[in-house]
Amino acid sequence: MQTRLTLSLGATALLALASSSAMATPLQDPYGTWTIQGENDAVSTLKGTSDQYYTSGLRINWTSGTDNLPLPIANLNHFLMGNGQQRISIGLQQLIFTPRETQMVQPPQGDRPYASLMLGTVNLINDTDLSRTVMGIQFGVMGPAGLGRQVQNGFHNLISDTPNKGWSHQLANQPIMQIQAGRIWRLPIVNLYGVGMDVLPAVSGAAGDYRTYADAAATFRIGQGLNSDFGNSTIGPGTDGTDAFRATRPLAWYFYGGVEGQAVGYDSSLQGSTVRANAPHVDKVWDVGEIHAGVAVMWHGVRLSYSQNWQTAQFKTQKAGLFNYGSVKLSVKF
Repeated sequence: MQTRLTLSLGATALLALASSSAMATPLQDPYGTWTIQGENDAVSTLKGTSDQYYTSGLRINWTSGTDNLPLPIANLNHFLMGNGQQRISIGLQQLIFTPRETQMVQPPQGDRPYASLMLGTVNLINDTDLSRTVMGIQFGVMGPAGLGRQVQNGFHNLISDTPNKGWSHQLANQPIMQIQAGRIWRLPIVNLYGVGMDVLPAVSGAAGDYRTYADAAATFRIGQGLNSDFGNSTIGPGTDGTDAFRATRPLAWYFYGGVEGQAVGYDSSLQGSTVRANAPHVDKVWDVGEIHAGVAVMWHGVRLSYSQNWQTAQFKTQKAGLFNYGSVKLSVKF
């Protein structure tokens, strides 16, 4: 518990320090944004894996237009994050984790436990010209109520693939509740002949009974209309609530690459259910790194992005070197 509190306070301190410098507010954006995102270890520009570790993520999300929040929520946003352009983001996501050996009824000791999560997310967002701050909560369930077995094996049946056989040993149902916060800075570097370059440093963290961590990241981008958004994001750890965009030219686009480091204090999907003493579990790795590379395009109120992601081991007995997965995200403004 002390580790979780330390990580949470560290992330909060970084955000408070960053809040000391006031920045200009961007132009208003009256339109909401609907987003659907899918991630899978088999959807990859490289040779994908087949149902192991973080095997699937699905997310649907709505982000409001700017500065049209109910007064009590707007006041809370200002109290927590200071002056800036306000939005609220509401979403639902499902995460599915499986062991490497999916055709064994009893997964071997030392392999990742079967786990599925169904989480609701509510984030408050505060933008300036050069930064985006996000604070919110996640709540839901980990266990059979997360519907991981039904979604995964149902899809396998649909495509006549072999179902995974160890779902009867998944982690037990437990409620999930945690808080999260993060900030991204947008720092222009150069603009030559209409093509710009910038860097997006970011810090974030979360504390609760799912995953407690502190995260630092940096992303380099090259393209046109870089001030249209604050970069791309995956469904997992890192700064959530970054779907909102406002294209500053008819066609905005960029390529990007980034690195990310996490200090992990607790991960229930690895360390086992808190409601069952003999739950399957493995020993987590406290330091986890990721590399991201991708592309995003914005045109006529539509934003489409793809990223390839490589992740270092999350637990001590993990095999097969860097784990990789693909992420596709479509956002549409209404």
